[in-house]
Amino acid sequence: MDEVNPGHDAAPAAPARAGDVLRAAREAQGLSLADVGARTRIPNRHLAAIEASDYQSLPSATYAMGFAKAYARAVGADEVAIAHSVRAEVDRIGRRQSDYVPHDIADPARVPPRGLAILGVGVALAILVLVALWFGTELFHNRTATTPEAPEIAAPTPAAAPRTVTQPVPAVTTGQVTLVANDEVWLRVYDANNETLFLRTMKAGERFDVPTTAREPKINVGRPDKLTIMLNGKATPPLGDGSRPIKDVRVDAAAVGARLAGTPIPAAAPVPAAEPAPPRPLNAAAIPE
Repeated sequence: MDEVNPGHDAAPAAPARAGDVLRAAREAQGLSLADVGARTRIPNRHLAAIEASDYQSLPSATYAMGFAKAYARAVGADEVAIAHSVRAEVDRIGRRQSDYVPHDIADPARVPPRGLAILGVGVALAILVLVALWFGTELFHNRTATTPEAPEIAAPTPAAAPRTVTQPVPAVTTGQVTLVANDEVWLRVYDANNETLFLRTMKAGERFDVPTTAREPKINVGRPDKLTIMLNGKATPPLGDGSRPIKDVRVDAAAVGARLAGTPIPAAAPVPAAEPAPPRPLNAAAIPE
């Protein structure tokens, strides 16, 4: 009879990593990483990093969670369990410091208005005319100084150039904000409560209308150069050149309208404080007579 040592229990098997589970599911269906990439529109290098549990090479924990869930749906795995496993692994190895550097958004306010440019050209022409008249007058005086018989002729006074005043164009603060993909681009839209309104990779030509009832909607986008933001059908300047992802950019009508008008983006509206409850009436029996 084999002896059993009651003092040493078998060590529990370590839980399978999310990447191992996804790789096993993919191989069981005879799929390659390229097949999964075609289904999810996720680059193969990111899929390989997920299978290797190399979350440090992904842009952020949010990317790791979104990519892993999309991978799970593509191979028929439990995306909720995969998401929990990825979250636990990311927390265990420590969160990666974001390498995001805010990108200077093209500001239309730095470009002079058309009216101001016309005014500048007019002033420059007027100065040239004055200089030409001054030199011409001096030359005429020098010539008449040697000819006493010729009467002195006064130079005409040039008329001042008309001054135009440009009025600032008021920014549009209401309307429909639409996000249009120029190419395949990953996008997340969320509100002031961090509730996700949209999260996936958009295809070229795909559109998403930001709900007008959403409070202070913002976006995170992997390639800002492949996304066009429109307000009532009018496109705004690009948010970046695509060299790095951007995040926490407001896309409500007031913010987008300010970008179109070249004015500062208005501050976010404060959350109204709850009104205090009315005082409770005193018990008549407790009031002394």
